[in-house]
Amino acid sequence: MEHPTNGKSPKINLEVETRDFKYYIFDWDDNILHMPTRIHLEKHLPDGSWIHHSVSTAAFAVLRKDTEQYRPPNGDWEQAFTEFRDHEGESESRFLSDTREALGRVLRGEITPGPSFEKLRETLREGRLFAIVTARGHEPDSLRKAVRLFIDVVLTPEERRMMIANLRGYRAVFDHYFEADSDEDELQYYLSLNRYHAVTNPRFRRWLKLNTGAETPEEAKQFAIRDFIEHVTHIMEKTGADALRHPISVGFSDDDVGNVTAVTDFIRSELSARFPTIKFCVYDTSDPTITDGRKVTVSGQLDLGL
Repeated sequence: MEHPTNGKSPKINLEVETRDFKYYIFDWDDNILHMPTRIHLEKHLPDGSWIHHSVSTAAFAVLRKDTEQYRPPNGDWEQAFTEFRDHEGESESRFLSDTREALGRVLRGEITPGPSFEKLRETLREGRLFAIVTARGHEPDSLRKAVRLFIDVVLTPEERRMMIANLRGYRAVFDHYFEADSDEDELQYYLSLNRYHAVTNPRFRRWLKLNTGAETPEEAKQFAIRDFIEHVTHIMEKTGADALRHPISVGFSDDDVGNVTAVTDFIRSELSARFPTIKFCVYDTSDPTITDGRKVTVSGQLDLGL
C-alpha cells in the first residue's frame, strides 16, 4: 500500500514490510571516498637526513611497514595523524571539510569515487541501517555530519523523496516509539539510529579497553562491528516477532586486506556462532578494478544479493 504525495514517489512506502533486512558496515577512506586528508611522515634521504613527507591513505597502506625509510615526526604517531583527529576551536572538523572537497571533486568528474560509494548511496536511498567504522580518530558527530552532507549533495531530489518515504514506511510498520512532525525530523531520527565509530578516537579506545582489553586497530574494528550487530538485533527485538521472521544479512566493506582478513576470521570464530540466523558478507575493495569488491560469504544460506 502506498500513500501518494506528488505522483513521483510515495509519501509513506509501506512496501518495506515485505523487504528482507540488509544492514551495512562501511569503512570510509578509499572505500567510500578518496579523501584529501594527509598523513605526515618523515622520509630518509641518502645523505642520512630526514625531510617532511606527507602521503595519502592509499600510499600509506603501501609504505607503512617500511620503517627504515619512513617515520612519524619526532617519533610521535599523533603528529603523523593530526589531520585524522578533531581539534578544539575548529569551525568544522577536518573530516567534514575533506568530505566536502572529495564529494565536490567526484561530482565534477575530477576523481572517481570509492568502490562502495554507490552502495552507501543505495543504503541511504532505501533507508537501511548502517555503521561507519573507520580507523580515524574523529568524534561520532563528525562522521554523522559527513553522512548528512553525502545525503544533501549526492542524492537527487527524487532519491531523497524515496528515502523519506521508506523511512516513514519502516517507522509505520515496525517502529512505534517515535513520531516525526517533518521530513527533517524523520531524517534526524534515522541518522540517530546508525553507528559512527572512529576506532582511534580516545573515548572509543577507552570504551574498547574497558570492555575487551584490546588495543589494536583490527581488534577495535571487530569490537565496533559486534556493537553494530548487537545494536540492530536489539532494534529488531523491539519491533516484535514479525520483524524477526525476515531474512537478515550484514555486509562489511573495507579496502584494507588486513582488516578484511581480521574481520572475516572474527565473523567465523565468534559472530556466526553467536548470531546463527544472520548471513554475513565481507567485501574486499582493495582492488579498484573489481566493482563493489571481492565478496566472501562467511555464513548463512540465502543469497540476498548483498
